Amino acid sequence: MTRDAAETLEPFRKYLTVLAELHLDRKLRGKLDPSDVVQQTMLRAYSALAEVRDARPEVLVAWLRRILARTLADAVKHYERDKRDIALERSLEAELDRSASGFAAWLAADQTSPSGRAERNEELLRLVEALAELPDPMREVVVLKHCQGWTLPQIAERIGRSVPSVASLVRRGLEELRNRLK
Repeated sequence: MTRDAAETLEPFRKYLTVLAELHLDRKLRGKLDPSDVVQQTMLRAYSALAEVRDARPEVLVAWLRRILARTLADAVKHYERDKRDIALERSLEAELDRSASGFAAWLAADQTSPSGRAERNEELLRLVEALAELPDPMREVVVLKHCQGWTLPQIAERIGRSVPSVASLVRRGLEELRNRLK
């Protein structure tokens, strides 16, 4: 790995970690850690970085999401011993894209100039870094609610908590996020 490759890809590590934590199947959590998935994704990205012709952050982030989707699909395939499922890989990629769109929507603005896009990308990375610093349950509910548009009852069912407990976690998570972004 060259220093240039590290400087190009490392700023996206926390972003990928948040997405991996959100999309790693719960039944695989005992066998596989999201940080392992991200590490594998980064290794794949480092080895293929020379093939990337457009190094704009928005292009890199989409490329990294595709690699993460393939890595997650490979992990599921490995642990479930099924044949490669293209539908699963596409489904994971679509879910990751939806999550990424949710992050971007938080920072939505009509910034069409190159400097405006660069500023928005920096803000997106700051947001994801702040999210990554939240305690796991808070981060999960905030992302599910505000990035993926889940309802409180859906989130409560997923994490095995009551709806009021989830609502409280979302509220406290957003407060903590605001404080970290100040």
